[in-house]
Amino acid sequence: MKIPRGLQPLIDDGIVDAVLRQLKSGKEASVFLVDCGGQLRCAKVYKDAEHRGFHKLAAYQEGRKARGSRDARALAGRGHQGRKLQETQWKNAEVDALYRLAAAGVRVPQPYGVFDGVLLMEFIRDEHDQPAPRLNEVDLTAGQSREWHAFLLRQIVRMLCSGLIHGDLSAFNVLVDAAGPVIIDLPQAVDAASNNNAFRMFERDVNNMRDAFVHAWPELAQTQYAHEIWSLYERGELRPDSALTGHFEHPSGAADVDAVLAQIDEARREAEAREQGRRRAEAE
Repeated sequence: MKIPRGLQPLIDDGIVDAVLRQLKSGKEASVFLVDCGGQLRCAKVYKDAEHRGFHKLAAYQEGRKARGSRDARALAGRGHQGRKLQETQWKNAEVDALYRLAAAGVRVPQPYGVFDGVLLMEFIRDEHDQPAPRLNEVDLTAGQSREWHAFLLRQIVRMLCSGLIHGDLSAFNVLVDAAGPVIIDLPQAVDAASNNNAFRMFERDVNNMRDAFVHAWPELAQTQYAHEIWSLYERGELRPDSALTGHFEHPSGAADVDAVLAQIDEARREAEAREQGRRRAEAE
């Protein structure tokens, strides 16, 4: 196939011997199957910010540390250098998360480094040496749903014990090889301790995994794993092998977050209506 522009430097430097085919083209990156010294690997070519569809980038990058005071000022200034540093952070975040999580025992693709902004990593394949399917493409029995949900919940716990939250976990970001689920796509990985959006993203990840299995295992709909796990984490009691029940008693008098958000939204609409009325009055 024609060599993509982003992979040409790796061909020129002898890091990649051949580009075999494209495996995926998404809003954030394209993934290619490549030959590296006779080994099949994946090459992930990230798209530039103006071509990337991932929304609310700032919420995910909150808490990521700059290398020095100059970089911190550039990021805060939102100029050309700051945007360039944001891009570098985005591309490096995934390989950093992969190394960190692999060391913690989380099933993620083995990373082989970033070269000219391209991530080389393990090719996840099925029992026939074909690209592994995504979780949403697999027909599940009730027993398999219980087994895989329990496994992925443990992976999420291991991630949190390592200080990370996937941030965009769903059935589309889990591959299934011959040994079971493998978590992929981590450029938006969130620092659990320093990001103000951490619990919201964690809860969404956990609930997305619940939703991926609930059709084959309806009882899962009643579980409260996100709150149970986060409560253990906040108390400093969460361990990779912590006993989980799926039950959680919310404190009496706890804030109704949905109601608060609804009130905020209503106040915003009223303010916009007042502003529109003011502008119409001035026009008249």
